[in-house]
Amino acid sequence: MKITYYGHSCFTVSSSGYTLALDPYNDMVQGYPPLALEANKVYCSHGHMDHAFVDAVTINDAGAADPFEVKSCKIPHDDAGGSKRGMNQIRIFYAEGKKVIHFGDTGCIPDAAILEELKGADIAMIPVGGVFTVDPAQAKQIADAIAPRILIPMHYKKGSQGLQIIADLDAFLDLCKDVPYEVRPLEYKESIEI
Repeated sequence: MKITYYGHSCFTVSSSGYTLALDPYNDMVQGYPPLALEANKVYCSHGHMDHAFVDAVTINDAGAADPFEVKSCKIPHDDAGGSKRGMNQIRIFYAEGKKVIHFGDTGCIPDAAILEELKGADIAMIPVGGVFTVDPAQAKQIADAIAPRILIPMHYKKGSQGLQIIADLDAFLDLCKDVPYEVRPLEYKESIEI
């Protein structure tokens, strides 16, 4: 399985010749080239255009069969039960015996039942920038609770890249000096294979 990062909270996840695009963004996310992806299917965690700009994705529905089993956990996009920014979908993708989780714009600590379901992930992509999502300390609290094999931080700023009002990636990395899982920030268009 191959996971490629395109900035903000946008990734592609590929398995057996089939590609998913996750949370494509529009030009409100600064510092990245205009997004242009090709995928077999698109998943958006919620309807905000920095996570649901499906026009940036060309759908290719020919070829391989979909190898992914997908589960969703609904969670507030804020710390007020969704009354500020609505709801968000945490998505769990299963393929090749692997478990990959994309947290979207999770805005609060999931309840115990959801955290239990999220345990045992090979990869967890968790927002760490605060303001619109959990902040760096809350992101680490989630990661500690579910203990993924590899954590990929997302939804942060890094220099001129990303929403400039959210926390810098280093604010999260500074909290993760001695954790029992690998923290693996990816650069734009960098991939990881598991």
